[in-house]
Amino acid sequence: MKALRFHQFGTPAVLHLEEVPGPTLQDDEVLVQIKASSINPSDVATVAGRFHSQRPMTPGRDFAGVVVQGEVLKGKQVWGTGAGFGVVRPGAHAEFVAVPSSWLSEKPEGLSMEQAAVVGVPYLAAWQSLVEAGGLQKGERLLITGSGGAVGSAATQIAHWRGATVLAADLAQGSQDADVSINLKDEDLVSAAQRATGGKGVDIVLDTIGANLFSSCLRSLRVGGRQIAIANNGPDPEVHLNLSDFYHNQLHLIGVDTQKLTGPQIAGMMNQLRKGFEAGYLRVSRPETNPFDQAVEAYSKVAEKRTRTKQVLVFG
Repeated sequence: MKALRFHQFGTPAVLHLEEVPGPTLQDDEVLVQIKASSINPSDVATVAGRFHSQRPMTPGRDFAGVVVQGEVLKGKQVWGTGAGFGVVRPGAHAEFVAVPSSWLSEKPEGLSMEQAAVVGVPYLAAWQSLVEAGGLQKGERLLITGSGGAVGSAATQIAHWRGATVLAADLAQGSQDADVSINLKDEDLVSAAQRATGGKGVDIVLDTIGANLFSSCLRSLRVGGRQIAIANNGPDPEVHLNLSDFYHNQLHLIGVDTQKLTGPQIAGMMNQLRKGFEAGYLRVSRPETNPFDQAVEAYSKVAEKRTRTKQVLVFG
């Protein structure tokens, strides 16, 4: 089969299409023929060596395809993300991938393969953050930083599905579905959040940026509020925290990392997300598709942040 692989860490230029043996299935595995697979920033980071993956390695976390061999769901269309894909086991940027049957979730009928392939990581990060870790409740006010990105857009939809109000903050165009938009080029985050909540502060923050916004997010919370950190987009991982304010305001700080999810956990969340798509609460924009032989250029678009449109590799 054809697979995209890297033998050394670096820029997308280290990626090459190669002919490799197809997967050998273990007793609990099925063979999925990949129809579409998206490129996430974490895939670029994998190639760059951030996660210290084994080499040579096939990257790619998210996929949509058809089960073509195995005892479970044979012939069914499936979608999702593989635990450890591209790091400790071959990922989805290949024509076929072996997946334990307990990791599988059936794809919503209303989504194309290309659309289904972009749901995984962004929507899992949003669901795990807001529902599993943050316990977002109906009527709460949620502030999202980096709201125009894939995770921010997914989080906005999930929050509205659960009856929350969304304050969307971004340097550029934020989520068009937000209840309140905050342009970080022109507005101070804390002042804007306090103004939108009558001076009370928000119940919960989903911070997809980190770096210099970390402390501002904390200061945007109400007493007893929760802040969820999922990324740090600055060069320095150290952030400032006023400890006196933190404990006097009884704040909660939660870290979320989708790389730590197990396969069955991912499948369970994908099943929950399928309900949202089938009921019309969730939707995904049409991505930009790229033939498999143009994978390096597609990776470069993501690495260089040339577009916010999700990039998907399609397999002919």
